[in-house]
This record gives sequence, structure tokens and C-alpha cells, in this order.
Amino acid sequence: MAPSGVLDADAAPAPSSRGRRPVAAAFRALAALTAVTGIVLDTIASHDPGRLFSYFTIQSNILLAVIFAWSAHRAWTGRTALSPRITGAALLYICITGLVFHFVLSNDSSGFSMTSHRTPLETAASQLLHTATPLAAVLDWVVFTTPGAFLLRYAWQWLAYPLSYLPFALIRGALLAPGTNGRYPYPFLDVDLHGYAGIGTNTVVFGLAFYVLALALVLLDRIRPHLRGPRSRISGAP
Repeated sequence: MAPSGVLDADAAPAPSSRGRRPVAAAFRALAALTAVTGIVLDTIASHDPGRLFSYFTIQSNILLAVIFAWSAHRAWTGRTALSPRITGAALLYICITGLVFHFVLSNDSSGFSMTSHRTPLETAASQLLHTATPLAAVLDWVVFTTPGAFLLRYAWQWLAYPLSYLPFALIRGALLAPGTNGRYPYPFLDVDLHGYAGIGTNTVVFGLAFYVLALALVLLDRIRPHLRGPRSRISGAP
């Protein structure tokens, strides 16, 4: 792996406006709408909005909807693209949402599965929030952005939110009565099941996995090819 200074020195300059980008704007608006639709469907299906909005899935999709709507507006009006520090964070968080859901929470062999019967409405919401929005974010990054915008230092900076989610989940759980349904949002954060020592171990494992994922995004961003000529691509991250 190249040292931080090398990547930082070779990184692309700050994004600049190159006129209106209607295709990118339309795609991002659709992605934002997808996230909002999933959240609305999940809210309708939920009997406990407070519990629903404690999930990382919902929070990361809210962030994605805001960032993509903002990016769509800037692309439509021909304004400078958002900072890749911001858009890369949204990309990482929604990738975490999709990967953890499909490989951990929906995997009976993971030891942390949350498989249960879902209504058709809940199933539709889950597919939008765990599958459609992560794929849209990755596709936007690959197709509509210029490589080389992510700096190596972004990888650890992006972890501020996932790591701050831990005390949020633990404090919320501590304030709820034992036995409360959904006291802890995810099995790997359930103190009743694993104790604080177990939660500490899980935090280290997941934290390292998230950092590796962040590093992978940074490095892939530097080696991925241009899919279009520079005149037809937008600058910056999704």
C-alpha cells in the first residue's frame, strides 16, 4: 500500500463545474427517491417509529437521500460537484448497510442473523433500502464520477459516524427497560446476549472490517478506469 502522502499528492484536484449534467442529475434524483420510498414504506409497516429510526439502515439511507438530492440539484444547475469527502462517506455508509444485511443479518450461519417473517410491504422496503440504494450508489460512483478523488485520509475520517453509532445504540438500549422489543438494534450490539466484553470484541471486528472497506473504496477509486471521456463525465464523487 502506498503511504498517505503519495496518494494525497497524486489525488485529483477539487471538482469543478462543467455545465449542466442532466443524466447524472436524473439518476441521482431517482436514487434519492428510492431511498425515501423505502423509508416511507418501512415507516408505514412499522409499529414503533422510534425503534425504526434507530437503525443504521434508516439513518444511512436518510443521509444518502439528502446527499443525492443535493448532488442532483448541483448537477442539474451546473454547479460544482459536492466534496468527495462528503459523497464518499455516503457511499461507504450505504455499502456497509448493504453488505452487513446480506452477509451478516440475512445469513443464518453468521451468528447474528435477523431473519424473520416479513410482510410484502416490509420485504419491498427492505429490498429498496438494503439492495437498490447501495447498488445505485456504487453505479453512480463508477459511471458518473472521475477516478482519483478519494484521499487516503478519508478512510479513517469516514469512520466517525459508524463508530459514534456504537455509543448511541448502547446508551439507547441502557435507557430502555430489559426485555423491550428491539432494545438493541442489531444482535452484534446486544449487551444482554454478549455482555459489554463481547460487544467490545464485535466492535473491533466490525470496525476493522469497515476500515478495510473504506480503504478498498479509496484504492479502487484510484485504479478504476474512466468509463467515459473527461468531457462527458462529471467531476468529484457521487
